[in-house]
Amino acid sequence: MFFRVVSMAQFRYQQLASFLNQQIQQGLWQPGERLPSIRSLSQQHGLAKISVQKALHTLEAAGLIEARSRSGYFVALRKPGPKPAAKPAEAAPSEVNVPLLFQEIMARSAAFDLCPWAPVEAPDQHLLLLNRHLSRALRQQPSRKAAYYGDPEGLPALREQLAARYRSRNCALGVEQIALTSGCQNSLFLALMACCQPGDTVAVESPAFYGVLQLLQQLGLRVVELPASPEIGIQAEDLEAAIKRWQVKVCVVTPSYATPTGAALPSEEQKRLVALTQRYPLTIIEDDIYGDLGFHLQAEPLKRFDTQGKVILCGSFSKSLSRDLRLGWISGGQLHSRIVQLKLINQLSGSQAVQEGLTSYLAEGHYKRHLMAMRQKLARNRDQLLESLQLSWQGDYTTTKPEGGLALWLQLPPGIDTKTAYRPLLQQKIVITPGSLFSTTNRFDHCLRLSFSQPVTGFRRQAISTLAKTLVAGGRRG
Repeated sequence: MFFRVVSMAQFRYQQLASFLNQQIQQGLWQPGERLPSIRSLSQQHGLAKISVQKALHTLEAAGLIEARSRSGYFVALRKPGPKPAAKPAEAAPSEVNVPLLFQEIMARSAAFDLCPWAPVEAPDQHLLLLNRHLSRALRQQPSRKAAYYGDPEGLPALREQLAARYRSRNCALGVEQIALTSGCQNSLFLALMACCQPGDTVAVESPAFYGVLQLLQQLGLRVVELPASPEIGIQAEDLEAAIKRWQVKVCVVTPSYATPTGAALPSEEQKRLVALTQRYPLTIIEDDIYGDLGFHLQAEPLKRFDTQGKVILCGSFSKSLSRDLRLGWISGGQLHSRIVQLKLINQLSGSQAVQEGLTSYLAEGHYKRHLMAMRQKLARNRDQLLESLQLSWQGDYTTTKPEGGLALWLQLPPGIDTKTAYRPLLQQKIVITPGSLFSTTNRFDHCLRLSFSQPVTGFRRQAISTLAKTLVAGGRRG
């Protein structure tokens, strides 16, 4: 088997790293087995030796392989983990009722920060450059922009930049297959409106993104929660069983670093999920908002396996670049024309200046350089958070260690209810995101989503210590 090399040199080592990672995950290379030599990999894949070395270093940093002196690279031995818990019984489809607590947390701007009042990192050079590009675009032809709406599907040049980014992630999309929106949440809303009628049943991974649950409630849809591994997400066999039993019409899934757990869906499971759209009247809505935030490997979207237009891809720059940049996109497959029509009804068009400024920012390579720096910061922040938990929490707990995204999932002993700690912690200026927000059941009342979007130092490190003490002292169910 030969590896297809893309034309852009800066992505060649990432493609090789992704290819080898998939082979390891599929069991083609077993723990302890020696990988081919750098020379062999270089010849087999048509890459320079330095690119092969960089790919191997990427896998080594992710803990997937290890270097042995004078022997080469070997697949890392897997440490025995805890015995997997039994899957919860599948519940019947239910109506959605998102707690009012969600609105309060969002109003405090705290969805991804324990201490939203605390200082944040100074903006890096790439964000300052973004502001310059946006400002320059605002100054160009202001009278014309004030007098006319932009292209309803969005600026073609920006859609071409997005298409190029997806091609670099092994997903071929044309400009005509992409429409711009006012954010990923808006994209998900348009996708659900295009797919569903009130009363239809939608499957979600559980724990689920509470933003999706909120949309289901607003649209009068019923939900089936599929049990998801905190590390590798949902399984196609569980979705297929739900389709047969409950006539599931749509599945919403985040294959790359899902919130709240940070789970990453393996390539083979992605392929099996997409295969279900060929056997059943099923549409998959892919939330790709964290797709650019892999620390060591470049995530490839599930959409790349879609040959029949049954996967709707949604994304935005809000998590990878700026929350203030309310610009997202959608690729609607078979329903793309219907989605564009719905966008015209709900939004008409977006800011021309923002689209022009972002286009030039992307075209000059600033976004790629920003991502390189941001990924390193997030990996460091994650490790700081894990270290703080280890130092602060004296009792039993488990936590995920995601290889991308913005958050991890903390599971405490079943006797602890994180909701009861919300008010006491709020009095100490600490805002938590309890596990109850991520389900329509009480299955995750003992869990907590913790973000590492900011460095876990100073006030935030102290907040982790206060959090642990408060949960132990007053977080138990009455």
